[in-house]
Amino acid sequence: MSRIISIGASAAIIVASVALAAFLISRAPEPVRTEQPPQIPFVQTGLIRAGTGPIPVFGSGTVWPSAEIDIVPQVGGKIVWVDPGFQSGGRIAAGQTIFRIEEVDFLYRVEEAEADLAASRVALLREKEQASIAHEQYALYSDLQEDEVSPSTTNPLTLREPQLSSAQAAFDRDEAKLADAQIALSRTRVTAPFDGLVKEASVDVGKIVVAGQSVGRIFATDAVEVIIPLSDSDAALIPGLWSLSAGDGNRAVASRVIARYGDGTYAWEGYVDRVKASLDRQTRTIEVIVRVPDPLHSGIPVDGTVHPGGNPPLLVGKFVEVEIEGLALEAYYRAPRAALKSGNEVWVVTDGGVVSIVPVAVLQRTSDEVYVAGTLENGQPVVTGGILFATEGLRVLTEIDSAP
Repeated sequence: MSRIISIGASAAIIVASVALAAFLISRAPEPVRTEQPPQIPFVQTGLIRAGTGPIPVFGSGTVWPSAEIDIVPQVGGKIVWVDPGFQSGGRIAAGQTIFRIEEVDFLYRVEEAEADLAASRVALLREKEQASIAHEQYALYSDLQEDEVSPSTTNPLTLREPQLSSAQAAFDRDEAKLADAQIALSRTRVTAPFDGLVKEASVDVGKIVVAGQSVGRIFATDAVEVIIPLSDSDAALIPGLWSLSAGDGNRAVASRVIARYGDGTYAWEGYVDRVKASLDRQTRTIEVIVRVPDPLHSGIPVDGTVHPGGNPPLLVGKFVEVEIEGLALEAYYRAPRAALKSGNEVWVVTDGGVVSIVPVAVLQRTSDEVYVAGTLENGQPVVTGGILFATEGLRVLTEIDSAP
């Protein structure tokens, strides 16, 4: 009996719960149905700017001296004097004597050659006089002869012509020996061929050197060069590249060499001097040579900072960045680097927030900008981020659209 009562009580509780739930559901308010807005992506944008002036061509390379030679004495002997500046890091001037070799042996050679030349001069004068007498005697002899004697049939020995030629040859030989001895004497003073810096030197007073033995190395300070490897597209932006001639020329293509020193950045003015006639075998690039005159002149601070120790020179071996003035086209544009999409196109955002895909010709790329040509306008916004794909006519939101 108690079992039946328990089952009935449980059933009554279940029925009451269901009835209560039904009552509460029926009394709940109806949910408000709202229309969901369309999903319009938000994008970051940058601005198109009209380009003016030359398009820069950027490159980098290592500074090399315009001339670098070994110092090699042309005569041998003992070194008796060395200029204090002829040591690693020292500066030397064109024509400056940098060391001297003992002259005694060479002075003796000069004196000996002078003595031989003096004897040869006397012998030549004697022979000239004897030849003159022989010609006079022969003329008298010809006048006494009934038959006319032709000079062409006369024995040359009679007129002392071979003897005179031999004396003249001996004089010329001794004169050349004296000149050779004097040249050898002058070469005991080794001079600098140009203004330069000493890269290395291995001479000391008392050291014996041999003719042809390298005793040091210097490089010129009038100019340095930077070899810039460029792609075909970059080289094509340099005006008149293939018509440039080596040397100062007219310095038609200006450039700027930039290097870091300490916490500052410094620049030196230069120009494109020439281009190598063949591609680099490994990189397949075109090597353009930029020349910087007077590299020991202090660089110009780029960021406005001044180093406490003074502005530095442009040192050989320094790795530098180079900016070359390229072609100045009539119409081109500058855009943020992120605005250039695959396939060489940019996504322009119109006033209504609609994307228009514009193909462009890429003229130059930098780390943060691209130089392009195409149907663009100054001040147009272009997509730089926020979406990975776009179609013509896609609606987007920009910073301006989302501003309150």
